Parts: sequence; structure tokens; C-alpha cells
Amino acid sequence: MADVVINGLIEGGKATGGPPFGPALGPLGVNVSGIIAEINAKTKAFEGMKIAVKVTVNPSTKAFTVDVGSPSTSALILKELGIPKGAKNKEEVVGNITIEQVKNVAKAKDAQLYGNTMADKVKQVLGTCKSMNITCEGVGAMEMIAKINSGEIKV
Repeated sequence: MADVVINGLIEGGKATGGPPFGPALGPLGVNVSGIIAEINAKTKAFEGMKIAVKVTVNPSTKAFTVDVGSPSTSALILKELGIPKGAKNKEEVVGNITIEQVKNVAKAKDAQLYGNTMADKVKQVLGTCKSMNITCEGVGAMEMIAKINSGEIKV
């Protein structure tokens, strides 16, 4: 029998036996509470953020694997700043992030970001900051990218 794959979006560390996983796992005859416990253990670091989770179950052996995705870059930026959401309009600046916080986000998203160097990855995170109207070290994101490109700021 082929493996059954169940995808869901849950808040980090708060999976329950209810939807999306409980009703899908129950008919497979697996230990639902064991799978939920593993999901919660793997997503605990992402509390307060929505995380994509994929559970693969082999119905004949009852073996399962839990794969946890990575939160979006914008969600990680919001968590770093402790704010609920980005700007509503182009004039509103909702926060100011430090270059160290940008590096933390880039490290967390390392596998999903393009580029060979940390500077390339930091510039991608700064691009997201621009779209959210978040400044970096008191200047606009594009200005910070220009400073990184010129060598004025080392990453």
C-alpha cells in the first residue's frame, strides 16, 4: 500500500488531535497522539507563527515521518521585532531592525534563500523588509543594501 501524505498549516507547538491532522490520521490506525507530540516538539521553536507540516504515514507498517517547513521570511522578521504585522501603506514605517536581527533571519532561512554568501542572503531579507516598510539601522532597506554592496557595511 502506498504512503499517505497529510499536509497542514499549524501554529508552532500547538497541534491538536483535531483538524487538519486528527481526522486524517485516525482512519489510518496510527498513534495520533504520538504524531501530534512529535509535531509539537519539532515546531515549539516557532511558537506564534504558522508552520507548514507534512506527515507521511505507511499504513501497512504504521511508520510515520514528520517534516516541518520553515516560516516565511516576513513571519521571522515580525517575530524578531515583536510586532503583529507590516505596514498598511507606503508612508507608514512599522519598525526598525538591526543588521544582527537581519542576519538571524537569514540564518534561519539559509536553506531557502538564494545566493552563495551571507551578504547575498541578508540582502534578500532586506528586500522583504522593504516590502513591509521596515527600516534597518534607521535607514531604508534599499539604502542598507547599497551600503552592503559598496563595502561600507560588512556582513
